[in-house]
Amino acid sequence: MTRAHVLAVAQREFATVFRTRLLVVLSVGFVGLIAGVAWLGASPAYLALSFDLLTPLEALVPVLAFAFGYRALLGDRERGELARLRTYPLDHRLYVLGVYLGRAVGLLGVVLVGLSTAALVVPLTGTESLTAVAIYGTVDSPALFLRFLILTAVFALVALALALLVSAAVRSTWNGLALATGAVLALVVGLDGALVGTVTATLPAPDVTATLLALSPTSAYRSLAFALVFAPGGVTVSGGSTAVIGALALGSWFVGSLALTGVLVRR
Repeated sequence: MTRAHVLAVAQREFATVFRTRLLVVLSVGFVGLIAGVAWLGASPAYLALSFDLLTPLEALVPVLAFAFGYRALLGDRERGELARLRTYPLDHRLYVLGVYLGRAVGLLGVVLVGLSTAALVVPLTGTESLTAVAIYGTVDSPALFLRFLILTAVFALVALALALLVSAAVRSTWNGLALATGAVLALVVGLDGALVGTVTATLPAPDVTATLLALSPTSAYRSLAFALVFAPGGVTVSGGSTAVIGALALGSWFVGSLALTGVLVRR
């Protein structure tokens, strides 16, 4: 499969995303929810806005990413397209890459529009950074929110890679929906809960606890947000080494998920 074929697959997936009514509705709902949280919070600064959005995004981004990705490969399997592809000398890894790229462009567009819309709340309130410094005793800058936006986009890409893995692993729509639901719950709550249970049972040193809690994708996203967005803004953050662990964790989840997806598609 050449570069042209990869782009053709990506274009097909991108078009499929915005021909799917449910995904369009979910995308509009995501943008509306993020904008609503920002407006109701009426944050006087970009740093405070990032604080307000962090927890909702930890739940909403995986839901949106799995909605975009859980049927991507499953749909091709059900229509017999995967079986047909095996009869051609096509690289299955590049096929997965094309599917991922097409879905990722659509997902990133929705996430970026949502966060960019939320960012408009700060200048519209007319209070901005001077009030933030007076209230919170911290510095504020649009650059901090830009970092937060980039981190959220990376988190969305990792969640989408996990969604494709689920899509490659299942053989029916109902199984896909059940596994996708379980994966989202694990991503948002379960992995953190399991790690907390491990920590509680073993009672390791605080540094080890912080490291363990930075291993799940959601915790890695959170730790990077605190290290790269909130700490530079003047917020006291402990356990700075968790930022490195978080970056490695997100990278491992991303690469591992796509690699395993390629293996499953080949089977």
